[in-house]
Amino acid sequence: MNTKKTIDQASTADLRGSWAALQRAAQRARELAAQTGTELVVSRNGVIERIKPQLDPADHRVQETPGQYKDAKDAP
Repeated sequence: MNTKKTIDQASTADLRGSWAALQRAAQRARELAAQTGTELVVSRNGVIERIKPQLDPADHRVQETPGQYKDAKDAP
């Protein structure tokens, strides 16, 4: 029998952290779209929608630590 687990019960740390990573990426996409005047394309209940995000100073901003990403030459 196949039991369904939630993502936070996954056996690997990468998988457990993937939901938070997706949420951070979505927030960053909204911030960037608002700054550049770009529409976001989303699917809600199977319907594709274009939305214009508004920059709200009260929104939580994504903070990334310096050096979080490595140059390709530094990759193993």
